[in-house]
Amino acid sequence: MYLPAHFKGDWAKHAVPLMRADPFASLISTDDAGLPFVTHLPLLLNDEPAAEKGATPVLLGHVSRGNPHWRYLQARPQAVVTFLGAHAYLSPQVYPDLVRVPTWNYLAVHCTVEAVLIDEANAKDTLLKKLIGDHEPAYAAQWRSLDADYQRKMLAGIVGFELRVTAFECKLKLNQHRPEAHDATLRMYASGSSHQRTLAEWMVRLKDIQA
Repeated sequence: MYLPAHFKGDWAKHAVPLMRADPFASLISTDDAGLPFVTHLPLLLNDEPAAEKGATPVLLGHVSRGNPHWRYLQARPQAVVTFLGAHAYLSPQVYPDLVRVPTWNYLAVHCTVEAVLIDEANAKDTLLKKLIGDHEPAYAAQWRSLDADYQRKMLAGIVGFELRVTAFECKLKLNQHRPEAHDATLRMYASGSSHQRTLAEWMVRLKDIQA
């Protein structure tokens, strides 16, 4: 993506918390006709192996077996994953002069990934338990209590995968290069929508990190 230097974010300080706060991602690869194929799905960032062993962080997820995306990943493992965080309109009213134009502020992470499919039953069960542990730990007991045949049927209906992150881009478009508008932007965003309030929090966070 287009990424001016003043909007560039760090992996640990910015990309990781963004992906964890907004885990609903877009997985993009090519279909058999060479066209982009997109699946919207939640992905769990598992960067503990990378922190412990210097290995590559991975994104964990699964799709329905009826979704052809897993076959495209099998044939062409390289793909792109995008995460879109908070975003909001920014009025030119925040500037002290009138020779300005509107813009749109946003937070985004793009990852280049290498897919490894997970289709063995026990491995998929382990994957699901990690996802359950992240989204609803209390559901784990209910999953374990389900009839074994039903569990097998549910597991057979999905294909899991690890998406190994080989490169990333993190964009924090918050008008960092327009300090004359920061105070007015913070006042506008702090009393606005949930997205605007999140952007205000990130503006403060970046200011504190850079201080």
